[in-house]
Amino acid sequence: MFWKFATTSNIDTLLEKEDITLQELMDDDDVLQECKGQNTKLVDFLSKVEVMEELVSYIITEPSEDTDDAVKYKYPNVACELLTSDAPQMNDVLGDTESLREKLFSFLDHEPILNPLLASFFSKVVGILLSRKPEPTLDYIKSRPDFLGSVLKHLGTSAIMDLLLRLVTCVEAADLRAQVLSWLNEKNLVERLIALIDPSQDEDFHCNSAQSLCDIIRLSREHMYTMQESAQDDPLLNTLERKETVQLLLKHMFDNGVSESVTINGISVLLALLEIRRPAPFGFPEMAPELTQLDVERLACGVSKTLHGLSDRLPDFHNLLKNPPKKDVMSCTFGELKPPLGNTRLHVGKLLSAILITNTHNINVQLSELQIFNALLDLFFAYEYNNFLHTQVVQCIQTVLGNAREEQERKEEEDAENPRKVAPLLTHLFEDCRLIQRILDAWEDNRIHETEAGGHRKGNMGHLTLITNHIIENMEKGTNFERIRQFIEGMPEEDQGRWQKFVTEPLAEINEKNSRELGGHNPMHFSSDDDGDSDYRDIPFTSNSAQQVSWD
Repeated sequence: MFWKFATTSNIDTLLEKEDITLQELMDDDDVLQECKGQNTKLVDFLSKVEVMEELVSYIITEPSEDTDDAVKYKYPNVACELLTSDAPQMNDVLGDTESLREKLFSFLDHEPILNPLLASFFSKVVGILLSRKPEPTLDYIKSRPDFLGSVLKHLGTSAIMDLLLRLVTCVEAADLRAQVLSWLNEKNLVERLIALIDPSQDEDFHCNSAQSLCDIIRLSREHMYTMQESAQDDPLLNTLERKETVQLLLKHMFDNGVSESVTINGISVLLALLEIRRPAPFGFPEMAPELTQLDVERLACGVSKTLHGLSDRLPDFHNLLKNPPKKDVMSCTFGELKPPLGNTRLHVGKLLSAILITNTHNINVQLSELQIFNALLDLFFAYEYNNFLHTQVVQCIQTVLGNAREEQERKEEEDAENPRKVAPLLTHLFEDCRLIQRILDAWEDNRIHETEAGGHRKGNMGHLTLITNHIIENMEKGTNFERIRQFIEGMPEEDQGRWQKFVTEPLAEINEKNSRELGGHNPMHFSSDDDGDSDYRDIPFTSNSAQQVSWD
């Protein structure tokens, strides 16, 4: 008896009309649901070539300027949803009909800048074709004259960047995926993307090109991690990890004038190449999957080539710390920054942090000769309220303090007593930079500043405390504890006395204060036996009262 009350779709009624139009169907609220539900009559109608051509026209044609904004993109949006509803019959017609493919991909022949919404519709439809009809779609793409050039011409539009990524990721069959990657590599995809990270291009191209390269690196490596021994060679990743490719990127970053956008986006690619951990779930860094021995060997090879490409350009990065791109004076609540630190120098700090983690001896020697930590510490104290910078400097120092000795260092230690040769960065930190003395001076300067009228604690003191604690921890039980002790014992007696007094008095006091729990005790640590309010223990709330409490 219940079927008497069932509602029937208006779509079937509309389709019985002889002169039914596509627009009438698209005006019906049930059309998407019926299409995804595989309504046979509807799918048969939509699968007609002339109807499919009309649908494609909606997603590649700019709506009339006279159209009301409220409905301007209604039909293109519905057309996109119908084309990507994953109806096999519609996929077959769209993927196998030459005229439809020509019409769809003619969207790339438009002059920049593309309509971003239409571009997203186009990218989504091509994505479903690559996923469901990969062979004919890829054959057609390869046959188009300079297809890759047409895509890169519009890379400033984010949806086209997504399309490029779909080419790399949407093909699941191993053999077909290998063919696509080889074809993209033969068409010099990597080199052409790098060429867009250049001062002569717009910032949108810098950003999207760098993001594409970073995504290719991460996705290709993740594929290697997943497949392990059965993973096929990845030509795009191999090209990206070549020394010559890194040098090409650096050439665009430095040889045609320094641009903040180019520098930042170029560094993001270098950071992706130097990444030595598998990505963790967002917000859970401790849950990053472990690397197998094969993963470690592959990564070590790629990182080593990247470092070889970087080594000759380290002076350029050091120069960026000293002479960044010009920036206007910035007014802040605590005064004016002349000039502000800037994103360029912050990203150079991130890059140095990643380089130091690799613990490569010849790189360490170069960085010590460049006096890199003097430049970093100067910025640390000059920009006392920039905690983003402070974090990078702390990470750099922590890495140097804890880095294990490499085989090269062990061999040199047997042949020489010169600590500068054996441990270049540690020597640079403690002797050239006079790290201990700078910490003591900064602490005293802060003490004086706090006692002045209207004075307050300086913004970098928390990170300075972290640096000091890292030194003490590594001096007591770290890999380099003997060397660190030697450096401290080699200081003038006056400085040694200041250091000992500082560690036992103000530092111990601030550490005790920082470890003290707010309110004196954690209430979770109280035993019920210690609680005198026994009348209020273990009150058996009913489920209703518990719900009432939660809603109140």
